[in-house]
Amino acid sequence: MQRLTDEELLGLLNDTESDRAERKESFKGDVPKKARQAVCAFANDFPGHNKPGILFIGANDKGEPCGLDITDQLLLSLADMKTDGNILPLPVLSVEKRILKGLAMAVVTVMPSDMPPVKFEGRIWIRTGPRRSLANAQEERILNEKRRYKNLPFDIYPVPSAKVSDLSRVIFENEYLPQAFAQDVLEENGRSYEERLASCRMIVGPDEFTPTVVGLLAVGKQPQDFLPGAYIQFLRIDGIELADPVIDEEEIRGGLVEMLRRAEEKLKAHNRVAVDITSASTHQFDVPYPQSALQQILYNAVLHRTYESTNSPIRVYWFNDRIEINSPGGPYGNVTIENFGRPGITDYRNPNIADVLKTYGFIQAFGRGIATARRAMQENGNLAPTFETNQSAVVCVLRGKL
Repeated sequence: MQRLTDEELLGLLNDTESDRAERKESFKGDVPKKARQAVCAFANDFPGHNKPGILFIGANDKGEPCGLDITDQLLLSLADMKTDGNILPLPVLSVEKRILKGLAMAVVTVMPSDMPPVKFEGRIWIRTGPRRSLANAQEERILNEKRRYKNLPFDIYPVPSAKVSDLSRVIFENEYLPQAFAQDVLEENGRSYEERLASCRMIVGPDEFTPTVVGLLAVGKQPQDFLPGAYIQFLRIDGIELADPVIDEEEIRGGLVEMLRRAEEKLKAHNRVAVDITSASTHQFDVPYPQSALQQILYNAVLHRTYESTNSPIRVYWFNDRIEINSPGGPYGNVTIENFGRPGITDYRNPNIADVLKTYGFIQAFGRGIATARRAMQENGNLAPTFETNQSAVVCVLRGKL
């Protein structure tokens, strides 16, 4: 992450015509929304500077400090723009307090995205000079073209053996697009089916129709024909050892939505609720595992697993005393074996799959899944989840009640 010097920041602060800087006196009213639009525009880097954009909080339009109190809460609110799920794919940004022109300001540094176009609330924002605006169809095409020259994550690698006919147009147009883009954007003319696929990173580009990994997983007709390990293996074992009798098993295949919904139904079917009608004046309901914890760990397994160079599925093994969810691929990026599960430390092996899961509504915000699961387990009277990590897998163990 590039950190600008005071001299570089002052140069941007004083240049009121720059398309790399935006200034706000506070973070109140409609500023949080406009700030997210600015982050989206900086991430898209439409002018092609390949340099970070800067959002100054605590400066007026002329670049002069206004004496805003830069509190920890303000810095946390700014940092939340990265993970609240409104800007997709997830932006790369940093937030810090800096002393400029003798007074404190909050400085948000936004790196150009490797995966444009970036959207805020389903709209693509760009900057040209000091003007921030919505991208038109031609500007969107330019952003699509920029993406192919970047160092891309595996989830938008092309799958050469697949064809655009292997993607479901019905699912893409009727289910994915209405949730990915605002209605006014969808109603605009001038974007072909292939251009819309490219804008969502489902194919390589508007003139290169090869489906990507995320395209096959999100809207593919039979993703496992091309990604054979991208499924969930479920076993319900009547005992506490893997060699004990299996009373239910299923290989859950299909696209991400179908796979997750069927897996959730399977987990819910085995998570039988007991009703106590004798120990209290009202019925008491008892569930072995909180459904929200099962969901969060399952979503994390699908999001963070490696899809590259492995045919291993996600394994969900339900024993009499515990559930083990095994996700192929160890910790990634900033997350290590030593700091795994620690609050505030996140990274994304599959940022475009994260985009899809957020678009479909499986994820509301990022970086909170483990914390949510831990709280749900505690409130339900279960032991805390434990994690076994190595370079090839992450295994979450959910145990029964105390």
